Amino acid sequence: MQAWVLITGGAKRLGRATCLGFAKAGWNVACHFNASGAECDQLQAEIANLYPSAQFLGLKAQLASNPDVEHLFKTLTHTTGPDLKCVVNNASLFEPDTADAFDQEQAVEQMRVNLLAPMRLGQLMFDLHKNTPTGASATTPSLVHILDQKVFNLNPDYFSYTLSKLALERAVGLQAQGLAPTVRVNAVAPGLLYPSGPQTLDNFKKAGSVNLLQQPIDPEHVVQCILFLAQNPALTGTTLRADNGQHLVPLERDVMNVVDQLLKGQ
Repeated sequence: MQAWVLITGGAKRLGRATCLGFAKAGWNVACHFNASGAECDQLQAEIANLYPSAQFLGLKAQLASNPDVEHLFKTLTHTTGPDLKCVVNNASLFEPDTADAFDQEQAVEQMRVNLLAPMRLGQLMFDLHKNTPTGASATTPSLVHILDQKVFNLNPDYFSYTLSKLALERAVGLQAQGLAPTVRVNAVAPGLLYPSGPQTLDNFKKAGSVNLLQQPIDPEHVVQCILFLAQNPALTGTTLRADNGQHLVPLERDVMNVVDQLLKGQ
């Protein structure tokens, strides 16, 4: 049977590119969305046109709600059964705050989406496959968490978001140990790929080259890393830093804020 992948936040940006990448690689695709139903419909039509052999499901859920997460998984596996071989935890909340203006409710909401939902989906994947014989396979069940180069290059901007991603980064190895040998757990930490929040296009164009290779990061290269982790049965507890070396360019503030100050100075 053709393997299925669930990609959270799959209708836009990196999630959309990842859905297309898996369909191209011969996977069936389940695209989770929250408020991007129209974009999910457009993606479904595009995949049907480009990769007609790939099945596609669009599934709406609020990842901050544990009952929604469980219903999402139950609905999906009613169709896929154990052919669901990968979950890409791509969806995240990205809200600005600082340590001196800490908003506990906002922080909890980001933790629910960015950390707790991936942990629950990992548990559900384990339950789905725990009675399946293990062995080397191109589709050994796995999770791929999408992190952020910020977890290796700290600055105090987007404080609660960074906390949630730091926790998810630490969870990669811990979850890999806890779910072994049934489910593999890996992660990709991209650099700046798309305009974020209030970022202007001019700011994005300049900030996109603030890395060791001094060039924008191609989202397709990040998708290649995600597919590599999903399809290589030897990898678990591993994080790939797909950021053109951005994590090795330390900044006192988020790159968007640094470039904004430079543009204002000009």
